[in-house]
Amino acid sequence: MSGTILVVDDDRSIRDVARAALEAEGFRVDEASTGLEALEKFRALRPDLIVLDVMLPEVDGFEICRRLRAESDVPIVMLTARAEDVDKIVGLELGADDYVTKPFNPRELVARVKAVLRRYRKGDSVEKPIVIGNLTVDPARRQAYVAGRPLELRRKEFDLLLAFARNKGLVLTREQLLDRVWGYDFYGSTRTVDVHVARLRDKLAGSDVVIETVYGVGYRLAVRQG
Repeated sequence: MSGTILVVDDDRSIRDVARAALEAEGFRVDEASTGLEALEKFRALRPDLIVLDVMLPEVDGFEICRRLRAESDVPIVMLTARAEDVDKIVGLELGADDYVTKPFNPRELVARVKAVLRRYRKGDSVEKPIVIGNLTVDPARRQAYVAGRPLELRRKEFDLLLAFARNKGLVLTREQLLDRVWGYDFYGSTRTVDVHVARLRDKLAGSDVVIETVYGVGYRLAVRQG
């Protein structure tokens, strides 16, 4: 697997470890030590993935993640020195794809980077649009429309909608959604599924579909009645 990875961390030793591990697997690596430098390098280099530390000088990683998501769907793996689930959930809600807790095993970092890139690149394969009432989900263009009007969806929101559209009428558990949208190697809380479903429901207002809660089981996409 190849590609350019931008490693963002104010600790040089962390950047050195990450660089060595990723370059050994054939990746090209660039570095940034602050959030603002990360934004500058991202816009100049357009890397395939960003490894982003939470605790950064000037502007923290959460804010950088938010700014990146406002202009790009580049995959983001966040680094956090804290073990609390809240930090991981915040990053995922802002649009990060995965996280690694420091201190980390370099092999784990490489494995997660590869897994995120595989999921991201798999989404580039050609697949016909899925039409349900006035909702159209176009996997190839990674765009959804309601009555021809494009929906403003974050990347994970689109991935979640696509999972529902591919399984219209079927109940998907939170664990199944984590597996299909975030990946089998994701160890986060199922709460992030609930947060994304709530956002997606708001954005589907006016469409012919609704995401129903099947209590004690999960969610399903259904056509609105009446």
